[in-house]
Amino acid sequence: MIKYYLTFLLGALLIACEQAVPQAEKTAAVEENPAQQIIDQCIEKHGGEAYSKMELSFGFRDRTYKGSRIDGQFSYERLLVQEDGTELLDILDNDRLIRKQNGTQIELTAKDSSAYANSVNSVFYFALLPHFLNDPAAIKTYLGTSTIREQPYHKIKVTFQQEGGGKDFEDQFIYWIHQDNYTMDYLAYNYLTDGGGARFREAYNVRTIEGIRFADYINYKPEPDTKEVATFDALFEQGLMKELSRIDTENIEVKLLP
Repeated sequence: MIKYYLTFLLGALLIACEQAVPQAEKTAAVEENPAQQIIDQCIEKHGGEAYSKMELSFGFRDRTYKGSRIDGQFSYERLLVQEDGTELLDILDNDRLIRKQNGTQIELTAKDSSAYANSVNSVFYFALLPHFLNDPAAIKTYLGTSTIREQPYHKIKVTFQQEGGGKDFEDQFIYWIHQDNYTMDYLAYNYLTDGGGARFREAYNVRTIEGIRFADYINYKPEPDTKEVATFDALFEQGLMKELSRIDTENIEVKLLP
């Protein structure tokens, strides 16, 4: 899919706070609205309030990304230096995307502008998961429990309302959140663009930078091909996933803002 985890002291305090909540209260909260409660705890585990005011930069697939998020307002940048030295800089904020070539803004068609905006936003979306799972357009459904690599998980489906759900609102996502530590260790999604398809991702190289948990991912495709993402945990356990690529985020740096 930036700098490393919260201090050990703060991490210990968070763990202590979790342990201080009686198990009966945890169980009651999950039973009332399991998907929402689990997502809330997962976001807290991965960074919580640290997501709200931050600057970050990282490298991904020969491009440099920089971004800031301040109480819902965001600005993302993606820089690509081509082989001939040409610099292409995409700048995306809450209002629009602009592209600059060697420092000069260039005109884009509506189609290209939308494509570049979706591409930039997608990289930040996956890099900062699960932060965006409480977006107002997100619809969360609890699918029960699952076991992957002998570890227990909550299984949650996320879809999006058409209004506010973006261009790809029809896509479906499944997240596997560890039942004990509330980390998001696996995810799957299907998509309709470019002919459609489905993928399953396994987190690895997990690190914490300034209190935010980041992970790289092994990207898999189901064999035989299917878009039934809710079955991907079972297919993975049966060895019916083919590795396609690695989603590696490099040189991550984070600055938390006051």
